[in-house]
Parts: sequence; structure tokens; C-alpha cells
Amino acid sequence: MAVPKSKVTKSKRGMRRAHDRLDAASYVEDKQSGNLRRNHHVDLKSGTYNGRQVLAPQDD
Repeated sequence: MAVPKSKVTKSKRGMRRAHDRLDAASYVEDKQSGNLRRNHHVDLKSGTYNGRQVLAPQDD
């Protein structure tokens, strides 16, 4: 059974976990509609992705 040789301090444990946080979602402004959307996602308002129409546009 694995047993640690010494106690890991709160500081060392925290340094190891420094990159485990969740980053905030990034949004970009759509070139055609001007709406905010996620990177590499379909713009649901206009229904376009990468310059192609893939979904029917939504009417609000």
C-alpha cells in the first residue's frame, strides 16, 4: 500500500491545484449578425456556422 513519506502542506497542495479551476466561457461577436456566440458553435439566432446555413433562423 502506498504511504506518503511526509505531509503535503496546504501551500504545496494549493500550488498543485492552481490549474484545476474552471475558466470563464469565451464569447465572440458573430461577423454577420453581430450577436455574441461561443467559439466553434452554431449561431442560434441566424442558424449559421462557418459561413454556412445549417439551421433554420429563429424568430423572436
